[in-house]
Amino acid sequence: MAHGPPRLAGPLKAGLGVAVVLCLAASLVHVLLVFLHVAPPNSVSRQFQPQISAWVFPVFEQNWRLFAPDPESINRQISARTAHTDPDGTVQVSPWFELNDVDTSAVKHNPFPSHTSQNMLRRAWTTYLELHGGDDQPHSDRAAMMQKYLRNIAADRVSAHRGGPFESIQLRVITLPIATAPTAGGPGPAVRTTPAPVDTRLLPWWKVTPDGN
Repeated sequence: MAHGPPRLAGPLKAGLGVAVVLCLAASLVHVLLVFLHVAPPNSVSRQFQPQISAWVFPVFEQNWRLFAPDPESINRQISARTAHTDPDGTVQVSPWFELNDVDTSAVKHNPFPSHTSQNMLRRAWTTYLELHGGDDQPHSDRAAMMQKYLRNIAADRVSAHRGGPFESIQLRVITLPIATAPTAGGPGPAVRTTPAPVDTRLLPWWKVTPDGN
């Protein structure tokens, strides 16, 4: 005698139904908040701006550069160094660690590089720059959040690739214009012009805590 597929037990079936409903509700809320973020300013988006920003930034940020690309005209070399206080009170400061090298090694020779490798550090810095300008003091909740976000990216990369304890971290950002293409056709070999740094920015020392706050 043939038997049909076993039926789910009552509690398991009910739990599965609740999980499906919660996933659908979360998806609808996410789509609604992202839509309000990219939509033209309106009474609803203005009324719920704090909640929209708290959900969207920094992970779900949206822009229209897919349709109107804004190619980079500069390169930024972002480095970090750490400080650790020994039991005798001596402060040990590490050499600079190139954070960009982590992305470069992940992207180079990779036909399908991840969005994280290509954009996370770059977007974290550009957003930090937009919110802070020339002042490294956060003047809004979003600016404070981006400061923590940038600090945590740097701390995570230093911990993963260098190791060792540290209590503070400092970032240095060197801005360079895009190098010109090699010149050819002359009597000598092609020469690539390497531009001089436009700006070197040294950020304050930031405390690093185990919980990332």
